[in-house]
Amino acid sequence: MAGALDGQVAVVTGASRGIGRACALELARHGASVVINYTSNEEAANSAKQEIEALGAKALVVQADVSKAEDAQGLIKAAEDEFGKVDILVNNAGINRDRTVARMSPEEWDAVISTDLSSMFYCTNAAVGGMRERNFGRIINMASVIGQMGNVGQGNYAAAKAGMIAFTKTAARELARNNITVNAVCPGFIETDMVSALSDEIRANLIAQIPLGRFGTAEEVAATVRFLCTEGSFYTGAQMNLNGGQHM
Repeated sequence: MAGALDGQVAVVTGASRGIGRACALELARHGASVVINYTSNEEAANSAKQEIEALGAKALVVQADVSKAEDAQGLIKAAEDEFGKVDILVNNAGINRDRTVARMSPEEWDAVISTDLSSMFYCTNAAVGGMRERNFGRIINMASVIGQMGNVGQGNYAAAKAGMIAFTKTAARELARNNITVNAVCPGFIETDMVSALSDEIRANLIAQIPLGRFGTAEEVAATVRFLCTEGSFYTGAQMNLNGGQHM
């Protein structure tokens, strides 16, 4: 399996930490050159670059706020200028601004929709031209179990992630003729900074809802992303459900 992505170029948005960083490292581990996108944490992004280069792969760090169309276009252009192409796009950038519908501000709604949902369109729109020309591409959209089942206090996040799933299905239909697969990965609760910050009581309540009795890991999500790039060529329009049985 090592070297299965030799010669391919991957762009991972929100790759300085958490799931995005794990995806960047996993793709590099299998031979891909990786473009590490970040918004504000330059130190973490450069640390990820060093880890990738230690694996013997090439990496490029690009600062871009992909919730803005012009930044997303600039990210893809930087990748193409450096490596000549983009084969893999992992739309992972995301934030949460949790509040009940009655209390949520328009700014909190807009921030999540722009960062989680619109960024996916902007980056995909910028990347598909080159993918179509080369008749190859792998697009993976990082959705969530919350987009499938909803959750109290996460109306903006649930709407954004459900929108990602719907977009995935449409893009998969449109791009299949160009040998471009488009899939959604829908993690449940994963051991990231956000989950680690929860109180012991909340963590215990969440784990009680998961039949496997634990949270997932960023590495497990990254392995699924890698699978879709290396062995999942007959998957498109799919929802990959990594939730420990929380939502069946």
